[in-house]
Amino acid sequence: MCLIWFVATQLNMKVDNNVYCNFHKTFMELMKIPSEKECFELIWKMNMMSHIIDHSVMVANVAFFLSQKLKIKFPELDVKLTTSAALLHDITKTRSFDTKESHAQTGGELLTSLGYRETGDIIRQHVILDSYDNKWNSHQTDSFVSEQEIVNYSDKRVLHDSVVLLEKRLEYIKLKYGTQKGFKNRIKMVWDNTVNLEKKLFSYLDISPEQLSQNVKKIIKRPDNQKTDSSSLKNNLVF
Repeated sequence: MCLIWFVATQLNMKVDNNVYCNFHKTFMELMKIPSEKECFELIWKMNMMSHIIDHSVMVANVAFFLSQKLKIKFPELDVKLTTSAALLHDITKTRSFDTKESHAQTGGELLTSLGYRETGDIIRQHVILDSYDNKWNSHQTDSFVSEQEIVNYSDKRVLHDSVVLLEKRLEYIKLKYGTQKGFKNRIKMVWDNTVNLEKKLFSYLDISPEQLSQNVKKIIKRPDNQKTDSSSLKNNLVF
């Protein structure tokens, strides 16, 4: 999320779309974003569990689809940034089973330490966004959509490696985490905000949330194994 937009929304100010787009474009040109090849190299290096890789690849495909569609309305959206962050959003989740660390926090820190600050910032917010656009409503048509929002939402539409409705994903989260102390209120807060985010995103799309699964294509694919040579991987890269 661009700083100028974030500050303006907190102060309830309106930002001219052209000013924002020009600022955002210049900012994006200066960013360092990991390529698809670099993402998979990091995934292998971190010894991510196979099922977490499959989940991450599907989240990346959802984010890729949504960011491409939303870019029509919001040209300032960076598809590569969104997709790379989606692919790496669970980069420290495997080790978190042992360390009990917050994988969103440490995943963001890892990417930031590698020089990918913007990607790290999105990863850090893939569970809970820093700021929810609760001022949005169906009559407001100029509310910006950020890369953070797309990745956050995409993750909540993927159960294991399948695109499902929010309700089904919520059932799984309640079953897995709902009994933990303090998690019930947190889950409700996140889910209420996610339902609102879904309404916001799909107000700019020509499909419904129910149609997402049939529209997302498996364009980004997991390499056969970590020993896949660079030339072979390069031929199948999307970003």
